[in-house]
Amino acid sequence: MPLRESPFPNGFVGALHALGWGLIFPCFWFLDRLIAVCVSTTLERRRRREEECYLHPLKVFFGLLLFLFLFLISAPFALLGVLFWAPLQCLRRPFSYRQREATIKMQDRNAGWEESGKVTFGFLSANLCLLPGGLARFNNLAHTQQRALAIGRNIVQGVSRPHIRIFVDSPSSCGALSPSSSLLNTGSAYYGATDAQTQPAPPEQDGDVHKNSPPVREDQAVDADKEICQTSTGGAVASNHTHELQVNGSHVKPSRALHTPLEVSALFPANVDILCLQEVFDKRAAAKLAEILSPLFGHILYDVGVYACSAGSCFKFFNSGLLVASRYPVMEAQYRCFPNGRGEDGLASKGLLSLKVQTGLQKGEKKVVGFFNCTHLHAPEGDGEIRCEQLSMITKWISEFQTTTRQQDEVVVFDVLCGDFNFDNCSPDDDLEQKHTLFNDYTDPCRAAAGREKPWAIGTLLQQPTLYDEDVNTPDNLQRTLENEELRKLYLAPPIPRGDTPLLYPEPGEAWVGRRIDYLLYRESTLTERWHTEVEEFTYVTQLATLTDHIPVGLRLSVTLDSSGS
Repeated sequence: MPLRESPFPNGFVGALHALGWGLIFPCFWFLDRLIAVCVSTTLERRRRREEECYLHPLKVFFGLLLFLFLFLISAPFALLGVLFWAPLQCLRRPFSYRQREATIKMQDRNAGWEESGKVTFGFLSANLCLLPGGLARFNNLAHTQQRALAIGRNIVQGVSRPHIRIFVDSPSSCGALSPSSSLLNTGSAYYGATDAQTQPAPPEQDGDVHKNSPPVREDQAVDADKEICQTSTGGAVASNHTHELQVNGSHVKPSRALHTPLEVSALFPANVDILCLQEVFDKRAAAKLAEILSPLFGHILYDVGVYACSAGSCFKFFNSGLLVASRYPVMEAQYRCFPNGRGEDGLASKGLLSLKVQTGLQKGEKKVVGFFNCTHLHAPEGDGEIRCEQLSMITKWISEFQTTTRQQDEVVVFDVLCGDFNFDNCSPDDDLEQKHTLFNDYTDPCRAAAGREKPWAIGTLLQQPTLYDEDVNTPDNLQRTLENEELRKLYLAPPIPRGDTPLLYPEPGEAWVGRRIDYLLYRESTLTERWHTEVEEFTYVTQLATLTDHIPVGLRLSVTLDSSGS
């Protein structure tokens, strides 16, 4: 049975919920503005120094008085709204579902797969820090609604571009450069424009470009809305040059680094099939993203999570922050909330969202399906035991979901787990999580062993105070920084030591990676017999420079039917 779009069983319950939230929202918004007027980003402070503006203390003083007054005036109405809103949460399904016909068509990479016995699937994961505007400022980010618009348009612009491979005919050539080293399409993209939505040009067919062909133009630029200059100093969409990656002092091409499928790209990878976003806590930002992404991804789950006390644990005022956009129809969906969150994380209903999707392919009489799971784990440092409990819950819940929903007439071709795990594979303080048995089930392409990364791996957490520095404030600049080990040390978050023990990192001969807390994992053991998985491409994306404090990651899997077992 197809999923219904509304999270409520009928329109009457939905109307009561809307009434309750309508009474709560003004008070919530005034409180958010009260915080925002008191907290500045480093970019705003820098501009005030450059402009020699000395009126800011007055703005803070009068803004504080105004929003405090409005907050107190609206508080009684908010309390009344809670009386409507909170009890209705027990009737609410823990996600909203948006289904539209995709109007931006992407190239069908799997056409004729029966003859080749090979299919490919692309996945993307990104933490966007779309908290309410006042709270986002504590992460040195502001203007949540404008950032949501800019992020959505950048994703559509990058994902819908042509998927072109570039061949270099030279003695040192090892084949094609990484698949996303491609042209920039002719559509405009805006970093935060608030009027017309960017409409990328329809993707062209996949093509192979040889060195002897006419040169590829990469100098197309797009206009930047001046309004978003408050949140992004990178106005033009990057040209996605393929730079050299520095590993242990030596320079190698990213796609050749130690024979890995690595790419550091200033554009989102082309033809992503399923997109997972974290920290989309703001309801309005989630609705904007769903609207912008729907022409490309026809099936979107957003506002995922439970509210109030419906989870049976402490009061939840924020959802899980998860948003999943899929090109494929969602056959089954299940959300489970972690019961062990505490502190500030206890206010958000973080958990696991599991999906079964129909890929639209057939293997004889059987439908070809895939499983996709996304999560966001407990955040505070030093709470490794809580995260380990959550990893164990994830393992159990995924197994239960797949056992319940898997059918005999289906062929499973991928099983992916992704999200922000809030621990890395190099910090001594995270050694408990690094050794969890989940990594025996799922494969991490960037992981060499527990506590040791592969030399080409790159951290995904940026240092927040330096988000607007010149080396990282545009997609191209951030791309160059990630490809240089010495610059990475300045702008990526370093590993966390255990207690008062001095940190010795990296070990002699090892590369400096930084904290890689955003994961894309895959599992082969649950696939239908004789299907084998290989990593075709792993991408670090810099297109959201200054729009978030994380580096989005992409994974393209190649799944092949073993003809020898036929």
